[in-house]
Amino acid sequence: MARFDRYMLSRFMILFGFFALVLVAVYWVNRAVLLFDRLIGDGHSAGIFLEFTALSLPNVIRLVLPMAAFAATTYVTNRLSQDSELAVVQATGFSPWRLARAPLAFGVIVMAMMLVLSHLLVPASLAQLREREGEIAESISAQLLREGQFLHPSRGLTFYIGEITDDGQLRDVFLSDRRQRGRAVTYIADTAYVLREDGATNIVMLNGVAQTLDLQTERLSTTTFADLTYDVSALVGSSGSQRPRTYAMSTADLLLRTDEMAEAADDTPGEVLEEAHNRFQQPLLALVAALVGYSALMVGGFSRFGLGRQIVFAIFLLVVIKLTESVVTAPVRSSAALWPLIYLPTLVGLSIVAALLHVASRPFRRARPRRSEEVAPA
Repeated sequence: MARFDRYMLSRFMILFGFFALVLVAVYWVNRAVLLFDRLIGDGHSAGIFLEFTALSLPNVIRLVLPMAAFAATTYVTNRLSQDSELAVVQATGFSPWRLARAPLAFGVIVMAMMLVLSHLLVPASLAQLREREGEIAESISAQLLREGQFLHPSRGLTFYIGEITDDGQLRDVFLSDRRQRGRAVTYIADTAYVLREDGATNIVMLNGVAQTLDLQTERLSTTTFADLTYDVSALVGSSGSQRPRTYAMSTADLLLRTDEMAEAADDTPGEVLEEAHNRFQQPLLALVAALVGYSALMVGGFSRFGLGRQIVFAIFLLVVIKLTESVVTAPVRSSAALWPLIYLPTLVGLSIVAALLHVASRPFRRARPRRSEEVAPA
């Protein structure tokens, strides 16, 4: 590469790293706040919180890289134009097509990063994240076994434990069940244990009393018991389906075993192929975003007042490309044979880039009237 190409590429990479770091931090903080509220609020440790945020980080990076690439090329191109560097280089004979080598190389680098994320890191991290979420959802310790707090694991149900000993014994147990209409049952026991058997989770209460209140007749009946078993499987079971998800499957399985993966995930073949080809399409859009940010500003030429209108125009072009992407989603999901439509946004973006560079290389200039024609005859 020529020296100026390397200079532009280095500027692109520096600003790309800055914008990517800022955007990842913003997305990560928003994600971390939700995770912190959900995990720490449910009694999980800080280690679980850090593990979940780390597993969600590759997907966050994949989302922000195209935006960071667009912001870097737009900022650097605008800066080079304001400093007259582009004007000087173009005066030496470098056309906008020739200067596009550096943005193209930069876009290819970002695309390579996106390919690694889309095909390897993101599916692996999301699969591990879903597995850990399933384990957390089935953990009774985080949902019910919290001493000194009145818990409401379900509507109409209140649970309290006074103390949990080191050997797993629950002391001073209080359980109020008001889920049955017209009837409220309260269990009070000195001690209790948690037993898991054949996939079921039960709380065995010892030496207690059960009070049943008929809300219609306001009659209270009391029964003492030596031991009583209360099934809490519905309260601590997994909250979601354990079917595999397409986002956690390998690209090879999605492309070569489409029907089998669709049946396993309970999705249509079109949805499976959409997921597979989007792993190629999104990196291509990162390349397109970088080229759009460069070519849209090259149309504006040199201006001491900056290229604000061209920057807004570049953002508008990205919106058009994203709208094209949303338009083709529904047809592909309904018919797997239409999967080539997934790459339509890339073709539209590259066509826009080619048109902009053509205009920048051979701009249309309106012919100015001659001086003799400007002055009206006497």
